[in-house]
Formats: sequence, C-alpha cells, structure tokens
Amino acid sequence: MFATPAFAQTADAAAAGGMGAILSQFLIFIPIIVLFYFLMIRPQQQRMKAHQKMVAGLKRGDQVVLSSGLMGKVVRVEEREVGLEIATGVTVKVVRGMISEVRVRGEPAAANDAKS
Repeated sequence: MFATPAFAQTADAAAAGGMGAILSQFLIFIPIIVLFYFLMIRPQQQRMKAHQKMVAGLKRGDQVVLSSGLMGKVVRVEEREVGLEIATGVTVKVVRGMISEVRVRGEPAAANDAKS
C-alpha cells in the first residue's frame, strides 16, 4: 500500500531469485535419490522376490536352514507352515518365512556312478 516502485521491483527480483535457488537445491537431491534407489531399495526388493520364490518352491525332502541356524529336512509342506524333521523322529512346525536357505539334495547316487 505504501510501497515505493523501487521497493516493489527489488521484492519481485528477490522472490524470483529465491525460487531459482530453491529449484537448484532441489535438483541436487534428484541424483542422490536415484543413487539411493539403485544402491539400497532395488537390491532389497530383488532379494525379497528371490526369497519368496525360494520359499514357494519348497518341496518334501529339501534340506533347509532356518534363520536361527537350525537345519533340517522338509517332511510336510502346508500353506503357511512347513513340517521340518530336525532329528530322527523329531518334527517341528516352522513358519515358511523363517527359512533362509534351501540346500537341495545332490544328484542321485546312480547319476554319480555313471559319470565316473
């Protein structure tokens, strides 16, 4: 209301320069965000998909290692749980998500003899 024309011009220039500074600071963060995605988020998503595929492919007779380090043989596969034989005659129920590694049995003995 009581602003002089000179003051109004400097205020407009400062506002325009402020937007340019904010925009340039924002543009600096874009490569950082992209780098963060490719170094952190994407590999984690790939590991998660590989784990889900491994757990979905469980079958009876597979040797598995749990996240706690316990090892056993799959004797029963259910929708959310797996029956795991950890010793002769000792079977425990395990949540599928806790299986960290599947150690599939090697080739049958007859196949090994044919190679020799």
